[in-house]
Amino acid sequence: MLKKVMPLSAILALRFLGLFLVLPVLSVYAISLERATPLLVGIIVGGYALTQALFQLPFGTMSDRIGRKVTLLIGLLIFLLGSVICALSDNIYLLMLGRFLQGAGAIGSVITAMISDLVSEEVRGKAMAIMGGTIALSFALAMGAGPIISAAWGTPMLFWITAALAVAAMILLFTKVPTPPRITHTYHETARTADIFKDPNLLTLIITNALQKGMMTVAFVLIPLILTAEPFSWSKSELWQVYVPAMVMGLLAMGPSVVFGEKRNKPKAIFLASIVLFIIAFALMGWSTTGWMFGIGVVAFFVGFNMMEPLVQSLISKFAKVHQKGAALGIANSAAYFATFIGGTFAGLMLEQSHKEGIAASMIILGIAWLLWTLRMSNPIRYAHLYLERSSVDMAKLEALEHAHIAEWYINETEEKVVIKFAKEQIEEEALKASLSKI
Repeated sequence: MLKKVMPLSAILALRFLGLFLVLPVLSVYAISLERATPLLVGIIVGGYALTQALFQLPFGTMSDRIGRKVTLLIGLLIFLLGSVICALSDNIYLLMLGRFLQGAGAIGSVITAMISDLVSEEVRGKAMAIMGGTIALSFALAMGAGPIISAAWGTPMLFWITAALAVAAMILLFTKVPTPPRITHTYHETARTADIFKDPNLLTLIITNALQKGMMTVAFVLIPLILTAEPFSWSKSELWQVYVPAMVMGLLAMGPSVVFGEKRNKPKAIFLASIVLFIIAFALMGWSTTGWMFGIGVVAFFVGFNMMEPLVQSLISKFAKVHQKGAALGIANSAAYFATFIGGTFAGLMLEQSHKEGIAASMIILGIAWLLWTLRMSNPIRYAHLYLERSSVDMAKLEALEHAHIAEWYINETEEKVVIKFAKEQIEEEALKASLSKI
C-alpha cells in the first residue's frame, strides 16, 4: 500500500510545500509592492484557493476522460507557470495573477481519485491519513524554512524554489507513480449529493475542513503584519523565531494525534482539542502585548492545525459510503478552498476597517460556534470487508440484503467481486457468506 500511496502523497506534499513556503512572509512582502492595499494583500494570500476551488471539478472530470497522469502533468505545469510569474512579479497585480495560476493547477481531487483507484477499500482510510499527514508535514516544514530563506535570499527565491518543487513532482509522477486501473463499480444505492449534507458526521467534517483552512489564512495574513508593526516592530529576518518553535511543536503533536485519532478511534476528542487551541491562539494573538505571548498563540495555532490535518480526509473516507466518497471529498476540499480565499479576503478587509483585536474576536466567536457544532459528531464505527466471487453469490439474496450492522455493499465489475462492508463484532463472516451463497 505504501508503495502506491507515498509517491502520490509526495507529489501533493511538494505542491503544498511550495504554496506554504511563502505564507509566513507573503503578506508583509506583498504590502511592500506597488499599489498594494491590505485588501489586495488578503486576496493574494488566499487567492490560490479561489481558483483551486473553481478548477477542482474540471480537473476531476478531465482525469476521467484523458487519464490521471496526463491531468496531473497539466496541473503541475500550470502550477509551475504561476510560480515563475510570482517570482518575476514587481507589482501587486502581477503577483495576484501568479497566485491565481498556482491554484488553477487543482490536482488534489485527481490525486485522491488515484489513491482510491490504487488501494483497496479497507486500507483507504489509512491511505487518506498518510496523504493528510504528508500535507501537515509540508506545512510544518514550510513554517520554519520559509522565513529563514526569505531573510537570506529574499521572498522571490521562495517562488523559484516552488517552481523547482513542481519540476521534482513531475519527475516523481513519471518515475514512481503506477498507472491506475480503470475500475467500474455498481452500487445498490443511487448516489445523491443531498445525502452527503444530510449525514451529520459528513456535514461536520465539511464544515471542519473549511473553518480550519479559513482560519489558517486569517492567521497568515495577521502574523507577519502584526509582528513587523508596532508595538513589536520585528524585522522579516526575525520571523523565524516564532515560526520554528511553532513548527517543532506542531510536528511533535501530529504523531500522538494520529495514534489517538486513528488507532484508538477517538478523532472527535482530537478535533475538539484542536478547536480549543484555535480559540486560545486567536485570543493570545489578538490581545498580546509582548512578543513571547504572541509567540505562544502562534504555537497553539500550529499545534491545533497539525493535530487535525492528518485526520480530516481519513474520516471523510470512513463516514462516506463507497458511492459517495468522491463527491464527499470533492465537496469538502472545495469548501476548504473557498474558505481559504474568504479568510484571506476577510482578514485584509478587516485590517482596513478595524484592528487585530476585532479580527481575533470574530475568530473566537466563530471558534466557539464550531466547537459546539462539533459536539454532534460521532467517532466512526470500525467495519470489516468481505470479498466474494460474484459467480458464487445469489444476486436475489444480495439485492434483498438489509441489516443494521451492514453499512453497504457494492460490486466491482472489473474484478467480478462482491464487496460487503459490515461490523465484524456484530456479524459472523461465515454466517454472512452462507446467507448469500447460491447453494
